[in-house]
Parts: sequence; C-alpha cells; structure tokens
Amino acid sequence: MSTRPPAYQSLAAELRGQILAGVLKPGDRLPVEPELSAAHGVSRSTAREALRLLASQDLISTVRGVAGGSFVVTPRPEQVSEYLHASLNLLTVDTQITVDQLLETRELLEVHATGRAALHRTEEDLTGLRATLFDPWQLRPEEMYEPNKAFHTRLLHASGNPLLEVVARPVFQVLDERFLRQRAPGRFWHEVDHDHREIVARVAARDEAGAREAARAHLDRLRTTYLAIDRARSQPRAGVSDGEDRSGRRPE
Repeated sequence: MSTRPPAYQSLAAELRGQILAGVLKPGDRLPVEPELSAAHGVSRSTAREALRLLASQDLISTVRGVAGGSFVVTPRPEQVSEYLHASLNLLTVDTQITVDQLLETRELLEVHATGRAALHRTEEDLTGLRATLFDPWQLRPEEMYEPNKAFHTRLLHASGNPLLEVVARPVFQVLDERFLRQRAPGRFWHEVDHDHREIVARVAARDEAGAREAARAHLDRLRTTYLAIDRARSQPRAGVSDGEDRSGRRPE
C-alpha cells in the first residue's frame, strides 16, 4: 500500500523541480507564504515547512526585513564540493562504496586533470604547486597531510576545469582523511614526495603524456598503501606489518 508524502514535501519537490529546471533562477524571489499557500491550496504552515526544507538543502536562502524573503541561491563550487564530500563519507561509512571504487574514480578524474594541468597551467599555478612540496625527513607524519592535500587541490585547480576540481576533490579528501591521516607508514611519505616532484616537473615542461603517466604511477603506488590500511582497520590491534618505524624519521 503506497502512502503519499506529507504536503510540505510535495510542495518542496515542486519548487525544487522549478529551481533545477531553471524556471526559478539564482537570485529569484519565491512567493511569500500566503501566496504559496493560496496558489497550491495548502496551509501557511505547510508552505513554511516547504521553504525550510529547501533552505536545509541549500537551494534557497531567507533574508529578513522589509525587502526580505526567500531567494534562490547562487551556487558556489565550494558548496557543491562540500556536499559531495559529506555524502561520499557517509556512503563509505555505510560500506556502499569501497576503497577500491574510490581509487578507481580518483584515477579516472585525477590522471585526466593532471594532463590538462600540463597544458593549461600558469606560472602562478607552478609557484603554488612548488610551495606545497615538503621534505619528509623534516616533518612528522601528521604534519604532511596538509601540504599533500594542498598539492592535489592546486593540481586540480591548474587543470583549468572547475568542474573537475569540484568532483575530484571530495574523492581525494575522503580517501586521505579516512585512510592516510595518522595511519600511513613513514616510507609512504617519501614515495609521495618523489612522485609529487616528478608530477611538477612534467607539468612545468608542459608534457601532457608524461604528466598523465606520472599521475597514474603515483596513484598506483597509493593503491597498495590504501588497501593495506583498509585491511588493517579491521584488525586494530595489529602492529605495523613491515616492522618499519611509522615516523619515517632519518635513522640516527
């Protein structure tokens, strides 16, 4: 037996459809509650709940005052990326998405983005990429996460395609936050440093094929570590499997 959704959800769905179809455009003012309730044959409280639902989905924003009202939001790439990040995290926690699937998606996006970066990068992009490089002998493992994140963010930005950055960055963040931070063995960061410098060299030389190959080789190496950490997460009492010093410090 099917059940109809509450009236406020039906109204919100109708308004959402108008927003996504472009009938209501960013910046447009929605009818006020009395107008909505009269036009759709619902109570003012139903209209109010529908607007609250749309606001919770970041589709509209409400401004108080005489000139206020509910307005269709102007989307920001960062907002979309943050939403994808949160959603992917939830899917990973719920095991609907595996590490291997995240890695496959990242390779499809980031290898292409790196090739584009070699073609479209600016001198400012190169300066930003080089500023993220680090010496793994000089930093503790927990200090290497942020420059690593900055490197990949700047690499995606250098591709010149903002949509690639919006879609690929959340995949990278979920993988690194859930698996690398505080968990990667010391040797891993030395491999990352080597790979990053190779990628920068290829991008600087505008070597599209070489940049793609360097990115693919980098992600292939990451795969081994990610999968090993994923296995170890199910055995929390296990030590570092290779007996290596996790700090990655230069031996005395």
